[in-house]
Amino acid sequence: MMHSPAPQPARSAPPMRGGPMGGGPMGSMMGAPGSKVRDFKGTMFKLIAYLGQYKAAVIVVFIFAIASTVANIAGPKLLGNATTKLFEGVMAKLSGTGEVDFDYIGRIILLTIGLYLVSALFAYIQGWIMSNVSTNIAYRFRRDISEKINRMPLHYFDTTTHGEVLSRITNDVDTVNQTLSQSLTQIITSLVTVVGVLAMMFYISWMMTLVSLIIIPLSMIVVMLIVKQSQKYFKEQQDYLGHVNGHVEEMYGGHIVMKAFNGEEESILKFDQSNTKLYDAAWKSQFLSGLMMPIMTFIGNLGYVAVAILGGYLAIKGTITVGDIQAFIQYVRSFTQPIMQLANISNVLQQTAAAAERVFEFLEEDEEVEETAQPLKLENVEGHVEFKDVHFGYSPDKIIINDFSAEAEPGHKIAIVGPTGAGKTTMVKLLMRFYDVNSGSILVDGHDIREFSRHDLRKLFGMVLQDTWLYNGSIMENIRYGRPDATDAEVIAAAQAAHVDHFVHTLPDGYNMILNEETSNISQGQMQLLTIARAVLADPKILILDEATSSVDTRTEILIQKAMDNLMNAKRRTSFVIAHRLSTIRDADLILVMKDGDIVEQGSHVELLARGGFYAELHNSQFDVSAAA
Repeated sequence: MMHSPAPQPARSAPPMRGGPMGGGPMGSMMGAPGSKVRDFKGTMFKLIAYLGQYKAAVIVVFIFAIASTVANIAGPKLLGNATTKLFEGVMAKLSGTGEVDFDYIGRIILLTIGLYLVSALFAYIQGWIMSNVSTNIAYRFRRDISEKINRMPLHYFDTTTHGEVLSRITNDVDTVNQTLSQSLTQIITSLVTVVGVLAMMFYISWMMTLVSLIIIPLSMIVVMLIVKQSQKYFKEQQDYLGHVNGHVEEMYGGHIVMKAFNGEEESILKFDQSNTKLYDAAWKSQFLSGLMMPIMTFIGNLGYVAVAILGGYLAIKGTITVGDIQAFIQYVRSFTQPIMQLANISNVLQQTAAAAERVFEFLEEDEEVEETAQPLKLENVEGHVEFKDVHFGYSPDKIIINDFSAEAEPGHKIAIVGPTGAGKTTMVKLLMRFYDVNSGSILVDGHDIREFSRHDLRKLFGMVLQDTWLYNGSIMENIRYGRPDATDAEVIAAAQAAHVDHFVHTLPDGYNMILNEETSNISQGQMQLLTIARAVLADPKILILDEATSSVDTRTEILIQKAMDNLMNAKRRTSFVIAHRLSTIRDADLILVMKDGDIVEQGSHVELLARGGFYAELHNSQFDVSAAA
């Protein structure tokens, strides 16, 4: 999307997927320190309610997850029986008292393979269903957020950065999506695995089970000690990564300005400082997280040694079979992983709740004032506009428009002038009902604008702003945005009226040239002309020009003024022109001079100059500066 760039605050990089240990070998064990959630229980209930329409699918997922896990748990015991039968057969053959029962062993192996295949199939099915559910929920979240954005009052975006809103529709929704598709089933399988495996271990040998359980608290102590040291470095890593990314974004965003003021050395120095700190924190965090796997493997191997020695002793005494020892060791291997996963679930759920809470908070934000139940529809619009005792403030305790009253006759050109911060653009926003007045009223053809639906009201207006807005598409499509059903001939006619047609023919592909930030080779002034052509095509009854000619040269400005005058005179189009350059509004029917939210003067250009008041001061200061220049 193309537009005039606005300064954006530097943003930190998004958190590494999988948490700060995502890059380390123990990434699956420990999650990132998620955002603090204010109402964990309430948010989770809302999320469960959001899952309500997928109840049947979720139940099926749970059943398949349990069945898959149970089938996996049964496998080692069956293989243990086969191992025992093989060991007994070999010993019998060596002693000459029997043979190996390969038929029995073969049946056990086939049954085990069958169980593992069933387990894999169930895992695939539940994974497929849950992925579909989670993706669908992410789709609904994004759709709801997108629709919500269009119902939000503009004052919300005055206090919230674009990055913050985009973060909710991207990062937060992705976090919820990943948790639902992976962690939800992982909770079930981990719980069933821990309970099932522990039961089988106790069934085989309670003594061996107690010995193997000793390694768990030992492992957790080691993990906590390492995490305590590495966590601070991971936090530093994220902070400095944000500093590095923010600095790069700022420098490339203002690359021309930076080079124009010879800021390369300072930029490189600042980058090197942040990059050095990032390197220092990153290698320490990665080194410490890398220690976990070898230490955990060593502790785990100590447990296996203890189990093997005790198992051998019990086998010699005849209280346990060889196959049961083999099965037990398999169970020990499959017991530690779900323990670690369950330890990680709490943090994962906190992250999910924090992300979901931010999404729900946005969806529950106050919306625009509801429209009237029976909106007014005018068959013929004259374009008579009246402001009656209008008071307005962006916050109740700070009123910036005080007792504003003015009247625009149909077909007249009304200019609004005044210093920066006088309230000129605010009046236009009130007129199009981007904001509602605190008191007073704005009338169009004698009807309060609140009697119209916002859609119908805004169809009466055509607006050209100082900040151009063009989207990724052809020149033809960008102009047609003003009236989607317009023919190509009508688009070209509007382009000719706005003096766009001439320069378009000099461009590659003409009207079919695609505009985007990478390939566009049109100037800021030409972009402004395209937005004016768009407004011309819309053919509104009331036209608003907010510094619309500020980005064009004097010659083009004169041509645009002539084109606009012709349009207004031909169709009795009421127009409001906000201008800083007073030379552009000399022929206005009425000039409203604003200062500190009030109209301090009004009249024609000649009348206002003759009074020698505030307008005359503005006019003389501009032309004095021009003469001096």
